[in-house]
Amino acid sequence: MAGQSPPAPAAPPAGPDAQAGGLRTALSGTTTRGRSFLAAGLAAGACSYILGQPDLLRVGMLLAALPLVCTAVLHRTRYRVGGSRRLSPARVPAGSEARVHLRLENVSRLPTGLLMLQDRLPYVLGPRPRFVLDRVEPGGKREVTYRVRSDLRGRYPLGPLQLRLSDPFGMCEMTRSFSAYDTLTVVPRTEALAPVRLAGEATGYGDGRHRTLALAGEDDVIPRGYRHGDDLRRVHWRSTAKYGELMVRREEQPQRAGCTVLLDTRRDAYTGSGPDSPFEWAVSGAASVALHMLERGYTVRLLTDGGELGTGGDGALNARGGESADAAGILLDTLAVIDHSERDTVSAAYDVLRGGHEGLLVAFFGDLDREQAALAARMRQRTAAGVAFVTDNAAWARPGRDSTAWARPGAPGGAYGAGPAGGTPPAGGGAGAEDSDLVRQLREAGWTVLSVPPGTAMGDLWREAGNQSGQLAAAARGGEG
Repeated sequence: MAGQSPPAPAAPPAGPDAQAGGLRTALSGTTTRGRSFLAAGLAAGACSYILGQPDLLRVGMLLAALPLVCTAVLHRTRYRVGGSRRLSPARVPAGSEARVHLRLENVSRLPTGLLMLQDRLPYVLGPRPRFVLDRVEPGGKREVTYRVRSDLRGRYPLGPLQLRLSDPFGMCEMTRSFSAYDTLTVVPRTEALAPVRLAGEATGYGDGRHRTLALAGEDDVIPRGYRHGDDLRRVHWRSTAKYGELMVRREEQPQRAGCTVLLDTRRDAYTGSGPDSPFEWAVSGAASVALHMLERGYTVRLLTDGGELGTGGDGALNARGGESADAAGILLDTLAVIDHSERDTVSAAYDVLRGGHEGLLVAFFGDLDREQAALAARMRQRTAAGVAFVTDNAAWARPGRDSTAWARPGAPGGAYGAGPAGGTPPAGGGAGAEDSDLVRQLREAGWTVLSVPPGTAMGDLWREAGNQSGQLAAAARGGEG
C-alpha cells in the first residue's frame, strides 16, 4: 500500500499586502553575491555623483538592478512549482526500509534555476534528505528517491517538502514549503506461527463454524443495528420504531471461533526501554498471535490492561478474520502506536471479559504481583482456553542479557513454575519462590504459562504452548478416566 500527496502548486498571494510581504521575504533571501552587487551599484552611484561621471552611474544602476530583477523573477517562479510524494509501502515492520519517491514538476512557462530539494523527517527516520536539481525546463519533471528506516514503532509524518529556489546568477535564494505531508506507519515486527491445537478447543480453528438461526415468522426475527452496506430490504420497521434506530433482520448469524489477545501495558510491569525491551517483545508477540488467528478465520479482539482499544461498547478492538482485507491493517495500526499506561492493575480488562463466555484468551503479561496474579486466574474462568506469556524481567534486566532460561528438556521457553509439563527450575536460576507460587496459581486456574527470556522466538514459544496444552488435555482425560 502506498500513500501519495498530489501535486500542490501554491497560488500567488492575493492582495497588495500579501504581495508586499512576499516581496519582502524574497528580498530577505538575497545571497552574499546579490548583496555585493547591490552594494557595488550603490557605491558606483555615489562615486558618479561625487566625481561627476555619468557613465559610472549607468554601471552602478546595472549592478544594483541585476539582483533586484533576479529577486522579482524568482518571486514569481516560486509559485510555479508542484511537488508530490509517494511511499512504497506506507506501512512497514520495525527495522524494515520504505522508499520515498519525490516528484517535482515545473508548471510555469519559464525554466527554473538551481533547485535544492529537502524533505522534513522525524529524527528517528534518519537525516533529512537533500537533492540538488540543476535546471527544470518548462513542463519538465524530475524524480528522486530515498529510503527511511526506523527500529521504533509509531506513526511518523513525512514532510512538508521544502524547495530552495535560486536564480541563474545566484543573486537570490528562497525556501518554498509545500503544505501536503504523508504518514509512514511503522508496525511491530511479526513472526509466522505454526497452527497448533490448544486445550479447550474441541473443534480446532474456526474455519467453517457457522450457525443459522431458524426463524418461525415475523415475530421471531432477531434484529440488530443497521451496518453500512446492509440491504435496505432487510430493515425491520417494527424494531426500528421500538428502539428508535434503524434495525435489520438478522436472518443468518455466523458463529466464529473467538480469540481475545490481552496486552499488559503497565509501565511498572516491564523493565528497560527501546526496541529490544520486553515490552516491545510483548507488542510484537501480540501482533503475531492476532495476525495468525485472523488468518485462521478467528474473530480477534484486542484488549489492554485498560480495555480501551477501539470504539466498541466494551472498549475492545474487534476484527473478523476472512471478512475484511483491512482487519490485519487495523490491528497493526493500533499496535503501532500503543504505549505504556500508568495503571497498576489489569482490572479493567477483567471487567471487559466478565461480560460473557469467551473463546481463546492469549495474554502477554509483564511482572505480576499476588493481586494481579489472582485477577488473571479469575480471567481464565471466563474462557475456553488460556495461554499466558510472562516476561522474565529478571533475565531481561541482567547485564549481558543471558538469553538462556531454565526450561524442561526440549522446550525453548519452558513453563514458568512447577508442574507436570514445567519441570523444576534449577537452584539460583529462573523464577524465585514467590514467582513460582504465583505462576502455580495461574496453572491451577487452567492457564498454559510460559516464561519469556530475552532472545526467545515467538514461534518457538507458540509451538511449546501447543505441546503443553496437549499434555494438559491428556492429563485431564486421564483424570476423568
